[in-house]
Amino acid sequence: MTIYATFIKQLVKNYLIGSFIAVGGIGSMFIFQTLTLSQRETFYMLFILGTSLMIMIGCELFTLRKHLIPIRSVLIDPKPTKEQIIGSYKQTERFPILAFKRTIGPHLLGLSIPASTLAYLFIQLGLLGIPSIYILYAIIGAVLIASFHGMIEYYLTSKSILPVLEHLRAELIHSFDYDPSANSHVLMSIRRKFLFATIFLSVFPLLLFSLASQVRLGELESIQLVEYWSWALLILVISVAFSLTGSYLFYRDIGNPIDQLTDSMKLIEKGRFVQSSNTYTDEFSNLVNGFNQMVEGLEKRDRMNQQLIESFYTVMSMTLDARDPYTAGHSMRVSDLSVQIGKLAGLSNHELIDLKNASLLHDIGKIGVPDFVLLKDGKLTDEEFDWIKKHPTIGANILKQVQPYSAMEPLIPGVCYHHERYDGRGYPEGLEGREIPEFGRIIAVADAFDAMTSDRPYRKGMPVEKALQIIRDGAGTQWDPEYANLFVTHMERSVLDKIPV
Repeated sequence: MTIYATFIKQLVKNYLIGSFIAVGGIGSMFIFQTLTLSQRETFYMLFILGTSLMIMIGCELFTLRKHLIPIRSVLIDPKPTKEQIIGSYKQTERFPILAFKRTIGPHLLGLSIPASTLAYLFIQLGLLGIPSIYILYAIIGAVLIASFHGMIEYYLTSKSILPVLEHLRAELIHSFDYDPSANSHVLMSIRRKFLFATIFLSVFPLLLFSLASQVRLGELESIQLVEYWSWALLILVISVAFSLTGSYLFYRDIGNPIDQLTDSMKLIEKGRFVQSSNTYTDEFSNLVNGFNQMVEGLEKRDRMNQQLIESFYTVMSMTLDARDPYTAGHSMRVSDLSVQIGKLAGLSNHELIDLKNASLLHDIGKIGVPDFVLLKDGKLTDEEFDWIKKHPTIGANILKQVQPYSAMEPLIPGVCYHHERYDGRGYPEGLEGREIPEFGRIIAVADAFDAMTSDRPYRKGMPVEKALQIIRDGAGTQWDPEYANLFVTHMERSVLDKIPV
């Protein structure tokens, strides 16, 4: 049997169960045990109910077929599109609410309108010897019974849709690598379910009893009836107020831990591993405790992953240093200087971390440069310098191969564009001014300063003061003037602070 056929079978089963309990049980008992009918009137009443039931079933079947179209089209079609499956998944999620609406809509109206009309007609024709006011009582009773039936349908359907949802989810993951449950949303909150259920279950019996009493006591003297209802209404109001108060308190008791866990999950989504306060003495205590253990595990895993990533960046930079011993420590020094500039420029902590890692790897592309070029002591020829100019692009391509790409994406601009010049005469793309990504402009200043002040086998590093003057003179041509001036001013203050007074 196909999953669609199984689903339809379960829906029919749910409907029969709900109808048997609500309509066949409570409804028929309400009518035939409350009213005093002759054998002939009982036959007419059964005719009215039977005719109304046929109309009701027709209205419900029409609405049900309309609700099933998005689901049936996907479960029957051998090759549905992604959008069709997503639409079917959302429609299936809504099916419990739709089941309730069908019960309150075509179910209630399809039964009560024909039944009320026929009953009024039979009363006028003298076929039913009951007061016309009883039709109003019957409508009120039908609303109560339909609401009860709708609640049963809602909860039974909530269970019936699970196999369909799992099937559609598996199809989306297998065919389109898309998990619809990751973007799920609340259609009916658990607090609202509890609130409606407790109010209805506590008030429904009182209202039904009151309605039945009104019908049953209809033959009393009017004075006695007024006295009875003065008492009954007082009891009814007190009972309803008690039920509403209890339901609201229960609603709040259920809602507080749910809100607390929801807020904690939003913080985790933002990267803040905050455990939830466990002050509960019911089953929520175990739930919150399990949540906190999960948060602790996630925090440990996040720290471990962060350490592995940091180690990866360091190892990569040390790998380059091992190949080019002349520039040993260059990447670490450039990283420290770049972070200093980033702090002076007011970058966020997250941006500073990305800047630190990008500058650690800024020369990783030199791995692809031949040894005879990379290790040459003297001046490079034009052809050899063309090899050097390839290392930013090679480095960017290396990082693009690292998975997940989202972890490397923020670092690539700094690696690829740290040799661009502010006047547009740099490489690899000749970008100009603020066309150059921010990390590229910052690393360019730090990289130039360390290159000028570091010793090489073929030359001695120049004095710090001279290097700073060169950067100041090149601000606006070779380097971004903002970052160049920030760096020079900071370094000059640092030198002055070290001079003894």
